[in-house]
Amino acid sequence: MTKFSDLGLAPELLRAIQEKGYKNTTPIQTQGIPRILEGRDLVGCAQTGTGKTAVFVLPILHHLRLGQPKHLRALILVPTRELAAQVYESVRTYGRYLHLKSAAVFGGVSLVPQQQKLRQGIDLLVATPGRLLDLMERGNVNFKNLEFFVLDEADRMLDMGFIGDVRKIARKLPSKRRTMLFSATMPEPIHQLAKELLNSPVRVEVSRQSSSAEGIHQEICPVVVSNKRNFLQNLIREEKMLQTLVFTKTKRGVEKLSKFLIQSGYPVATIHGNKSQWARTQALESFRRGKVNILVATDVASRGLDVVGISHVVNFDVPHSPEDYVHRIGRTARAGKGGNALTLMSPEEKPLIWAIEKLIGKRIPVRGIPQLQTHLNSNSTPKPRSIPAKGKPWKPRSTNNRPLKGENRFSYRNS
Repeated sequence: MTKFSDLGLAPELLRAIQEKGYKNTTPIQTQGIPRILEGRDLVGCAQTGTGKTAVFVLPILHHLRLGQPKHLRALILVPTRELAAQVYESVRTYGRYLHLKSAAVFGGVSLVPQQQKLRQGIDLLVATPGRLLDLMERGNVNFKNLEFFVLDEADRMLDMGFIGDVRKIARKLPSKRRTMLFSATMPEPIHQLAKELLNSPVRVEVSRQSSSAEGIHQEICPVVVSNKRNFLQNLIREEKMLQTLVFTKTKRGVEKLSKFLIQSGYPVATIHGNKSQWARTQALESFRRGKVNILVATDVASRGLDVVGISHVVNFDVPHSPEDYVHRIGRTARAGKGGNALTLMSPEEKPLIWAIEKLIGKRIPVRGIPQLQTHLNSNSTPKPRSIPAKGKPWKPRSTNNRPLKGENRFSYRNS
């Protein structure tokens, strides 16, 4: 067990870490922080909730404290507003006893205050690609003193179509710099991007690629589409869920489901792409502080949402991308705690489950919840059953996402 005090970090950083209540490092921190302190480029492959933000924030702050202040020397590029706000908060928390200036720039809010802060001079910038390019085109950003470049959630950048913007930004950065790339999954385009941006990087991987985080109890609940809302309502009541994050596929789905839950007497907050940054921040704060215990969101919240204490993640709709499933359920079981991930699966969504199981390398158990059946329409309610124990190990499914021959795990009652 490695302690932060053993890593050679500055006393000011150790004081801030101690005040956060952290003593021992996580596996990726143990492997990654010393490498960056040594001056190496780094590729980090780790799931959310593993403490990877501290891997790059702490060494960067350690180095910046000795240089000339108010010269932009570190850039951290992230895919979403929520992640930008989260990383910026980590920078402020760990750097509270250092005389450094930092800023976060992202879309959805006024450009003017961000321009003013950049003109005043900063040491570290957290940014989303679109807003950063806008500021660059206006001449508000000077990279001539840049020493550190971090690309966080690189696979999400790929999913959101930002890789072209990342390359455009990287071409404006000094060639002599330290670069760090972090990603939960490493598809081929991210491998190629790492080759382009990094110089002889050391690779740190703390869990098998595409595996789901440890400590998450995953289950499938077979439910026909028409009964999903009633099923969820009763699931929340019967399970006495504390802090629950519910994912739907669409913005319209978020609004319809939240309206149903509010009418059922549950306090609900919502996050999706059509909401302003102010509204999204307010919803997240209400959820984080316990003013509401249910947050309904699209995949905009599947990354960059760091709320310790989420007891349940519910996939109201099965995501089309298996990687999105990994990131969704990664919102629970954070900071070493356990959590639950429940997926409401309609018959049409079976192939999506098969694709997820292929990615994570294991079957997801089917849950039997007999106490809920009395609350639901018996004419359309599925009758889940648990998977019997099998002696043979699980084998990956074929690439066409079909089930194994002879397998019939999901039972729906239609009579």
